[in-house]
Amino acid sequence: MGLLTFRGGIHPDDGKALSKNREVVPVEAGDTLYFPLSQHIGAPAVPLVQKGDRVLRGQMIAEAGGFVSAPVYASVSGTVTGIRPMRMAAGSFCDCIVVENDRLMEEVPYEKAEWEELKGEEILNRIRKAGIVGMGGAGFPTHVKLAPKDPEQIDTILVNGAECEPYLTSDYRRMLEEPDQVTEGLRIVLKLFPKARGCICVEDNKRDCAQALKKCLRPEDRIDVKLLKTKYPQGAERMLIYAVTGRKINSSMLPADAGCIVDNVDTVAAIYRAVVLGEPLMGRILTVTGDAVSSPGNFLAPVGMLFSEVLEAAGGLKNQAEKLIIGGPMMGNAIFDLQIPVTKTSSALLALTADEVSAMEPSACINCGRCAEVCPGQVLPARLAVFADHGEEENFLKYHGMECCECGCCSYVCPAKRQLTQSIKSMRKMILDKRKKK
Repeated sequence: MGLLTFRGGIHPDDGKALSKNREVVPVEAGDTLYFPLSQHIGAPAVPLVQKGDRVLRGQMIAEAGGFVSAPVYASVSGTVTGIRPMRMAAGSFCDCIVVENDRLMEEVPYEKAEWEELKGEEILNRIRKAGIVGMGGAGFPTHVKLAPKDPEQIDTILVNGAECEPYLTSDYRRMLEEPDQVTEGLRIVLKLFPKARGCICVEDNKRDCAQALKKCLRPEDRIDVKLLKTKYPQGAERMLIYAVTGRKINSSMLPADAGCIVDNVDTVAAIYRAVVLGEPLMGRILTVTGDAVSSPGNFLAPVGMLFSEVLEAAGGLKNQAEKLIIGGPMMGNAIFDLQIPVTKTSSALLALTADEVSAMEPSACINCGRCAEVCPGQVLPARLAVFADHGEEENFLKYHGMECCECGCCSYVCPAKRQLTQSIKSMRKMILDKRKKK
């Protein structure tokens, strides 16, 4: 039987050797931390503190602003100095609660629990209170995802350990160093769905993680470890569901419509810590890597810490970086300033000595069809990009432009060096903004 996969995709140089063998190192927070009120999809969190208040580590400093929202917790003890806007990785500004770190790290007491004794509603409440969101990048509040309209129809819980994005190794280290947290977190989720089976999905270039996870399983577990073909974007939600279950979903559907729920491995580990240990989400593992970084590695960074400080923990830059990216090279955001706070959805900081993309000179499409061959969404990127560039919204929708997952495969393979993904992404954003206004 072959490895599980999907149609299309690419095999870029993964660059993971720079950091994959570096164990996770905790990073001490700096003098000032900035806690964004929007670290998730949905309504911004609402501040519970004001200037002059003293806060403790693990204290809720902003409550959820609605059902689809998530609270924010202080990752250090200190004094609130105000609320001010800060630039985020995507370029927009977000209000942040500013806390001066007193370096005492005084904590609130956490309420531990035996999860086997908890009811489903109590488990969901602990996940909601902990402020857990999807840590694979989307940031969807986890308590909402785990409360679908028809829970009886959920038969598969997929834990995404593919980490197909080049250079990133934070999920790899989580699975290798703390597989017990991942498997126990999945057991907790499965209690919410008695008819479901859990699948921890790992690419075949991470067989050591698969073995570590299998060793944590018990005979009575409803859990399998599935090996996927190493290919980008294997970890995209739609691709993962198809690879494991053979079911297809489109842009108008949710995974629950196909009987599935998908969570990142770090999210599942956070569920364990929230439900069993009572700890809110206050930090995450970041990969700091690239040929410009002195000592690439994986770092456990507190939420609110500046990326400039995380880079210092990796020894700073050994060469001048021509390009800085928060996230991976395929779907991350290029930045010009490192004074950006770490959020719940941060995964990496990539520093490269050469900016190959900006050096490219786009030329006319030669109609080779390579973009269509690699497109996991099975659309026509070259044609969609033309519609997007000319503002032809009707044709863009007619040719299924909303089915693009913005993975970047088409731009990567294009011999004419056309920025297909960027054009399509801009049109999709414009259409989605129009729909929100309506």
